[in-house]
Amino acid sequence: MSLLGETVYKLKSRFQHGFGTAHYQDIVRPRILNTKPIANTTDRTCEIHVLTYEKDWLNLIWALKTFYYYSQRHYALCIHDDGTLTADNRATLQHHFPNARIIARPSADVRVLSALQSHPRCLEFRKTNHLSPKVFDFAEYLESDRMLLLDSDVLFYKEPTVLLQRLENPNYSLNTVNGDVASAYTIDPEVVKAKCGFDVIERFNSGLGLIHKASLNLDWIEEFLSLPDILGHFWRIEQTLYALCSSRFGTELLPPEYDVHLEGSINSLPCRHYVGKIRHLMYSEGIRHLVDNGFLKALRNS
Repeated sequence: MSLLGETVYKLKSRFQHGFGTAHYQDIVRPRILNTKPIANTTDRTCEIHVLTYEKDWLNLIWALKTFYYYSQRHYALCIHDDGTLTADNRATLQHHFPNARIIARPSADVRVLSALQSHPRCLEFRKTNHLSPKVFDFAEYLESDRMLLLDSDVLFYKEPTVLLQRLENPNYSLNTVNGDVASAYTIDPEVVKAKCGFDVIERFNSGLGLIHKASLNLDWIEEFLSLPDILGHFWRIEQTLYALCSSRFGTELLPPEYDVHLEGSINSLPCRHYVGKIRHLMYSEGIRHLVDNGFLKALRNS
């Protein structure tokens, strides 16, 4: 490709969703770095675990700060580096979340691969799948009985009341997540029913929700990884494993206002999960809405 052709391609890619989207992504989004750190993240009622990478960590700061601001909770935080974060990326994350544990990929590899030695399928999967740390590393480093599973493309707009109630109710014993647009698994639920003897919940999405530590059972995961053709889509397999573990453990979806939806707007929703097909709306809709409603100003003045 010629230099001119490459330039045209980059411009088309950058502005494919309009100048407004590019403005909020490139100009407004970094302003989150001018807000005050979230210093109090010490509550181990549950622990937030997130996986991030070099091109995603800025979105993660938005996701986390909107959660902490609107929930007014102080849950402990563990950030997992997929191996691509720079030293500056890690330093910036540590500045904004000074009490967070930031797990470097090399140290995680040593610890997690050692922990998986007696589970050969899990071990091989952890070695070869880019998203596998979201399963194994989250479980290995979890220092609470409950985990708030959170992707970096989720923004909060008000208190997520039902989610918080389920996270904090000691008698609530199910895993609970946002519902996907449709079921997106690497294996047919009928195969699971025939081989493992339980029904798989429909529309399980691993972007937001409560996961009990006891549900991430390595013996179960080892069994599930033996199912035929389960290693299909590389980005669906971790969601599939969470769905399988949760379905055997006990699970339900969060109410419909937490669902992934590709159409419509924020309206009065507590949050929105901006999955790949609508990622551009995270900037033109989500960040714009937050800025227009004084979110950045409130953080700077808090």
